[in-house]
Amino acid sequence: MIRKATQKDADHILPLIMVILEDMELDFLKKYGKETVMDVLQEGYLNETFRYGYKRALVFEDKNEVVGTAFGYHEEDEAIIDQPLSSIFKELKIPTHEQMFTDKEAFQHEWYLDSIAVRSDQRGKGVGAKLLRALPTFAKEQGSNILGLNVDEVNPRAKKLYTKEGFKDVGKVTIGGHLYDHMQKIID
Repeated sequence: MIRKATQKDADHILPLIMVILEDMELDFLKKYGKETVMDVLQEGYLNETFRYGYKRALVFEDKNEVVGTAFGYHEEDEAIIDQPLSSIFKELKIPTHEQMFTDKEAFQHEWYLDSIAVRSDQRGKGVGAKLLRALPTFAKEQGSNILGLNVDEVNPRAKKLYTKEGFKDVGKVTIGGHLYDHMQKIID
């Protein structure tokens, strides 16, 4: 079953987000370590504005367990999604000038899929595809008719899935020193 995330889903969702951040080789993660980043994510998840705030997520639940998640936001929100970090950093005694994310990721006028993750024991079972198919409704509810995402050039399996689900290449973007293909899908 796919549903909107709730505050109670944090313990299942945040480890999935951590896998993505590790794959991205995020500088902030290298500098502060996994435990601190998990603390940041835990605090941020409860904030509706934050990029990984529960209001920005869908989850795939199977047998009362969250096995996959997708987070995103409308491109117009990109300027505010990391603002909650300054108060979280202050609380965790991290210098407030630090930035967890530094690169613009979304293209104009799109609802941007920031992250999609599936628990390792559930990969290859269609969970990611089902989450992708649920995104148009989620994006439309937020006023968008374009879905966008970035896929790492070294991840052809993910790109194949996105292409199969109707996404097309529209550009390239560098995030954290990695080159990504930017793909979009027009929502009917």
